[in-house]
Amino acid sequence: MPRAHANGIDIEYVTDGDPAERPMLLVMGLGAQLITWPQGFVDALCEKGFFVIRYDNRDSGLSTKFEGTPEFTALFTGDPSSAPYLIEDMADDAAALLTELGLSRVHVVGASLGGMITQALTIHHQERFLSACSIMSTTGNRAVGVPTNEAIAALLRPVATSREDAVEASVAGSKVIGSPAYPVDEQVLRTRAAAAYDRSYCPEGTARQLAAVLASPDRTEGLHGVELPFLVLHGEADPLVTLSGGQATADAVPRSKLITYPGMGHDLPEILWSEINDAIAANAELAEA
Repeated sequence: MPRAHANGIDIEYVTDGDPAERPMLLVMGLGAQLITWPQGFVDALCEKGFFVIRYDNRDSGLSTKFEGTPEFTALFTGDPSSAPYLIEDMADDAAALLTELGLSRVHVVGASLGGMITQALTIHHQERFLSACSIMSTTGNRAVGVPTNEAIAALLRPVATSREDAVEASVAGSKVIGSPAYPVDEQVLRTRAAAAYDRSYCPEGTARQLAAVLASPDRTEGLHGVELPFLVLHGEADPLVTLSGGQATADAVPRSKLITYPGMGHDLPEILWSEINDAIAANAELAEA
């Protein structure tokens, strides 16, 4: 896979589709790598006429890893000083990557933490984007999108010390936060978890990304100034970022559109890919119109 030096770090990325088509940046979530986007989901976007760019966020995958151990007790009580960076810095990475790739304006889609980064991109780099879609995400307002106790426990589970333990922990976590109406076969979950571990296992980086979420400011006010076709997608059964997070995001962005999916949790069920991609493409077409 190619690598770019942007915003002072190395960013691993991959592209799919025809470079002559409409460019679309996909931004993944907490601790997730570019391979977390299902290839079938990406292929469907390419078939709709998009040139798709995926990348590893800082502290995940094969992109630059940072240093430092966040103090979560302090972070949860409002002291952000131990966070090595903020969501806005991660958004600056994405914007710098686009510059390195020679892309002046693109469509952007982000999931979970990737949705938060997408929001920050539209606030601080709005001129770079044609349309935006925030999936299963929230605004940074601590009163909305609050996870369930079970989801918090899955998120803050002890760090695995072996490949086997890491795969088991990933499978168990996916079962907690996944879609109750669209369960994924356990062998599929296991295969995905093993692939992610073998490509890059960096729980310390995931902790630093979580610190960025906790330390970053509420984006609600900034979202009031976003003037792009803006789509919000959210699962009604999401236990990690509960539905109020998506509702608050849509409320914050003028003229945005909110679509919710009954039975969908904090993942992208294959049975909904076609419907989700149709919605993303329709939102992009608003910009082109």
